[in-house]
Amino acid sequence: MNAPQKTTMNANLFSRLFDDLDNPARLAIEMLDGTRISYGDLIGEAGRIANVLVASGVKPGDRVAAQTDKSVPGLVLYLATVRAGAVYLPLNTAYTLNELEYFLTDAEPSLVVCDPSKAEGIAAIATKINAHVMTLGADGKGSLTEAAAKAKPEFTTVARANDDLAAILYTSGTTGRSKGAMLTHDNLASNSFSLVDTWRFTDKDVLIHALPIYHTHGLFVASNVTLFARASMIFLPKFDPETIIKLMARATVMMGVPTFYTRLLQSPALNKESTAHMRLFISGSAPLLADTHREWSARTGFAILERYGMTETNMNTSNPYDGDRVPGAVGRALPGVSVRVTDPETGKEIARDTIGMIEVKGPNVFKGYWRMPEKTKAEFRDDGFFITGDLGKIDADDYVHILGRGKDLVISGGFNVYPKEIESEIDAMPGVIESAVIGVPHADFGEGVTAVVVCTKDAKVDEASVLKALDGRLAKFKMPKRVFVVDELPRNAMGKVQKNILRDTYSKIYAKN
Repeated sequence: MNAPQKTTMNANLFSRLFDDLDNPARLAIEMLDGTRISYGDLIGEAGRIANVLVASGVKPGDRVAAQTDKSVPGLVLYLATVRAGAVYLPLNTAYTLNELEYFLTDAEPSLVVCDPSKAEGIAAIATKINAHVMTLGADGKGSLTEAAAKAKPEFTTVARANDDLAAILYTSGTTGRSKGAMLTHDNLASNSFSLVDTWRFTDKDVLIHALPIYHTHGLFVASNVTLFARASMIFLPKFDPETIIKLMARATVMMGVPTFYTRLLQSPALNKESTAHMRLFISGSAPLLADTHREWSARTGFAILERYGMTETNMNTSNPYDGDRVPGAVGRALPGVSVRVTDPETGKEIARDTIGMIEVKGPNVFKGYWRMPEKTKAEFRDDGFFITGDLGKIDADDYVHILGRGKDLVISGGFNVYPKEIESEIDAMPGVIESAVIGVPHADFGEGVTAVVVCTKDAKVDEASVLKALDGRLAKFKMPKRVFVVDELPRNAMGKVQKNILRDTYSKIYAKN
C-alpha cells in the first residue's frame, strides 16, 4: 500500500510535506525565547540550505552526514537534504571520533556537518573519503548558516521516486557492527500519514518536542507527523521536567521515552490541573513499565499511548486512540502494516498468545541495509516479512506484546527463558523500581539466569528477598542463579537498557575457580 499522493507527482518527501501548503504564515515552530517560525519561513530556510548543499557539490543520491546538537537549523538541514534529493545521515552526538570514522567511511557522505569544536578531528576523517566539512553549533551558528544567509531561498525540489532513499540511520549495533538502515521517501511519508490519522493530529495541535533529532523518534515521528498535520511544535533543546509541565498549559501532545514519564512523575507539579490542556501523551523507543502507566493515569487522568517501532521500520503498532491502552502492550498493527509471530527456528507462524519472533511487513519497512546485501537477504522472509529480532506475542485482542530482543533470550539447561517474564515478577515487588534479566556464561547450564535490580533508597531488597519472592511463582529453570542490586541500569540515549553492557559486567560470575 503506497501513501496517498499529494497534489504533486513528485514523491520527494519535501514535496509531499509542503507543495500543497495553503497558509505559509501558519506557525510551525516556536522556541523558548519566543522566536516563531512559520511554514513559509521553514520552506525558505530549507531552500537556502539546499542551495548551499548543491554549491558544496552535493548531488542527488549523495549522503549528507550530520552530527550536530539539536537546533532549528539542524532540523532544516534534514529538510534541505531531502529537498535536494540527497540522503540524510543523522549521527548521535555522543559518538566519538573513533566511532564516527566507521560510519563516515562506510556511508561515504560528500558533506559532513558537525559542531565547530569537532571540525578538526572530523576533517581528518573526511579527507580520506573526499568529503567537505561544514559546521553548525547548538546556537545555530557556523559555516553552514553563514553560507545560507547569503543564499537564495528559492529552490526547485529535486524529483524523487517512492523507492529512492531519503535517509540512512545506523542501528545501535549492540551485537556486531552497526548497520545502515536505508529508508525511502515512501517509507517516511506513508508512516507519517498513518500516524497523523491514528493519533488524530490536526492543525490545532501543539507538540512539546523534547526529543533528540538524530533518531527515528524525534526526527521522523515527532517532526514529520507535526508538519504533515500542519500543526506546530515547541522545540526544546533538551528534556527539562519543570519546563515541560509549564508548557502543558498551552500544548496538546507530548512524545517521549519512558524516562521522560518517570522523571515527570517525580515532580509535585504534575497533576490533573497541570495536564488539563493536553490531549495525548505518547511513549516509545523503550518499554514503558506497567507501574509507570498506572501511576501516570492516577496522577493525570491520562492513559499513556504506547507504540512500537524500529530504526528499520518506523512505527509498526500503536495502542488505540479510542479504546483500551493496555499497560505492557504496544497495541495493534497500524493500517497497512502486517504483524505476525513465528517460530524462531522454523519461521512458521505460531498460535496466539505464544511467544516467538515478531515479523512485520508494510510500506513502512526499510529497503535494506546499506552495502550489506547478504545481511539484508538474511533478515527478510521470502514473502517480504522483515524479521525484527524482537520476541513477543499477539493476544486474542490483536494487541502486540514485546517481551525482549531475540539476542536477550536466555537458554539455560536447554530451556528457553524469556527475560520479560522474570522482570515482570521482580518489578511487582515492593520497593523495586525496575529490573533487567540477562544470561551469562555458566559451565553447567550454558547460561545462568541473572537479575540486576534497581530499588528505591529505603527499600529492604537484597538477593535473598528477591529469590524468596520468586520461589513458587516461576519454574525452577527460570529462577535467577544470582541477583545484584544496583543504583541504576546502563541506558543508551533513547532510554533503552543496554543489556550487552550488563552481560559484559557480569560475564565472569559463574566462572569455576
